[in-house]
Amino acid sequence: MTFRMQLSWLFALVLLAQSVGAQEGKARDAAGVTAHDVVQITTENVMDVVTEAKDYAEEDPERYYQSIQEILDPVVDFRGFARGVMGPYASSERYRSLDEQGRAQLRQQLDRFTEVMRSGMVRTYGKGLLAFGGSRIQVSRPSAEEAQASRVSVEQLIYSDATEPYVVMYQMGRDRSGEWKLRNMIIENVNLGEIYRSQFESAARKQDGDLDAVIANWSAISVEG
Repeated sequence: MTFRMQLSWLFALVLLAQSVGAQEGKARDAAGVTAHDVVQITTENVMDVVTEAKDYAEEDPERYYQSIQEILDPVVDFRGFARGVMGPYASSERYRSLDEQGRAQLRQQLDRFTEVMRSGMVRTYGKGLLAFGGSRIQVSRPSAEEAQASRVSVEQLIYSDATEPYVVMYQMGRDRSGEWKLRNMIIENVNLGEIYRSQFESAARKQDGDLDAVIANWSAISVEG
């Protein structure tokens, strides 16, 4: 995965998360608000946040990272994404096959991996967001079936200095309360969940199935990938 793609992933994550976070109250009260609507309505506000961060991010990076963290947490299903990346190592079948001690260990490993992924994405790629200030964003229109759907994909074009726009597909799903959560993303036809799952499985083979070792070294693995 190229660094350009990695940067565009986090940019898209923050754009989506800010959009959903700013609108979740309205979405609960306004019937017919779609995932597409939520992304579109607050795009300009997100770009204002990125522009503002240029004035302080270098001097106060922790403030910047924390701001990104607070935006992402309510709307990105980090735990679900982490479980998907772990693939068969965190599957329901494997969990059921373990004894109680093994299940407790797997839950702890999933907790740690979720935190490692969350922190790593924010800190490794956060600075790259500043390069996208002033970008023009175009979001696709929702289908008529979206109001009744539990999963939808939202296409977004991000125009920056490149000749061609970044094409982002948000794979969204409703949680138990009916709110939209980000489940996965496809950047320029590359499925990010599949990329990271392949990295995890390769690392697990090299570590002879030692998931603790894989998780401990995940930050370096994901950057090199």
